[in-house]
Amino acid sequence: MNDIKDQITKLVEEHRDGVAPIVSLGDPVLRQAAEPFDGQVDDKVLTEFIALMRRTMLAAPGVGLAAPQIGVPVRIAVLEDPATVSEEVAEARHRYPLEFFATINPSYQPHGHKRRGFYEGCLSMPGYTGVVNRPYAVAATYTDPDGTLHHKPFEGWQARIVQHETDHLHGTVYVDKLETRSLSTTDNYLEHWNDPIPTRAAQTLRFRLDQG
Repeated sequence: MNDIKDQITKLVEEHRDGVAPIVSLGDPVLRQAAEPFDGQVDDKVLTEFIALMRRTMLAAPGVGLAAPQIGVPVRIAVLEDPATVSEEVAEARHRYPLEFFATINPSYQPHGHKRRGFYEGCLSMPGYTGVVNRPYAVAATYTDPDGTLHHKPFEGWQARIVQHETDHLHGTVYVDKLETRSLSTTDNYLEHWNDPIPTRAAQTLRFRLDQG
């Protein structure tokens, strides 16, 4: 408990007006199950820590960030997606704005049987992207920073973000779940496979794509 408290307090003090360094894949903190948050720091420090996580996420830029990605193995994540994409992409990916919120000790369960496959990236593995087939909808449970318990459904891209960030808290990175033949550098993705739905990439590169 003291280790988590010390780590959070140190980050907040060192980066009070800035952003925290993002941990890269290969660091052991990304491969361990994070500890539940159970009051290791007081409300003031928790608020400052979440604000630091949000600044770091936005500066990266990204649409989600889990605490292990800045070196702290505790079950906290932040999410926010302005969904600044074309109407065609928004409709194809069911990607619509997600207002900022923080999740403490989150979990999720698939809701329904629909699955979708799309390219994902990760702030802890910059320069690469790959297709992950995930449940289209999930039922999430989490506590907010005020201590209120939430049970909330998410669909489409919002559900994808929830899954991606919650997975981080179990030591799971998106590369563990991707279709390996889809893995691409970001530059090659933008040049060859940047379609609203990666059907052409799946046919050409020969990987499974869930769209049912």
